[in-house]
Amino acid sequence: MFKHVRHLLRGIAILAVAFGMGVPVVSAQQTSDPILGAVTNLPLPRYVSLKVSEANIRRGPSESHRIDWVLLREGTPLQITAEFEHWRRVRDQDNVGGWIHYSLLSGHRTVVVQAQRIALRADPSEGTRTVALAEKGVIASLGTCLPEWCEIESGGYEGWVEKSGIWGVGQAEIRD
Repeated sequence: MFKHVRHLLRGIAILAVAFGMGVPVVSAQQTSDPILGAVTNLPLPRYVSLKVSEANIRRGPSESHRIDWVLLREGTPLQITAEFEHWRRVRDQDNVGGWIHYSLLSGHRTVVVQAQRIALRADPSEGTRTVALAEKGVIASLGTCLPEWCEIESGGYEGWVEKSGIWGVGQAEIRD
């Protein structure tokens, strides 16, 4: 996909130069401004969750594209990496991705436990009381995040976990 986009952009730039138009080309490495989605004007990449219990992930951004896989778990955290009309390119914690219709996504933030077992702590500190243990694959609602800790809730249990044990939040992300 990226190869085709590069060829298309190169072709546009060549045509623009041929017709005397200047085309400013800015890469993510050249600017400190966040990359914004062309449709929503929201930052890319960003995290969302699956709103439904079954969703098709397609090869491209339309219903005419082949279904590559099906998500079967409501609340699954996903990362949006691109936008095209009513479609969003997403990836999961295993870096598997594709295109999904935007109506199947929610802004409610969730995370998935990646560690075999992770302690939910009473406070954001290694030495505090363990409230519960969360197993690998547990999906939890995301609350406040500090530089190294996030507050999560799942199954009626709420506590703080280290960011390194979950997926669905940026390593530098802070949330109130």
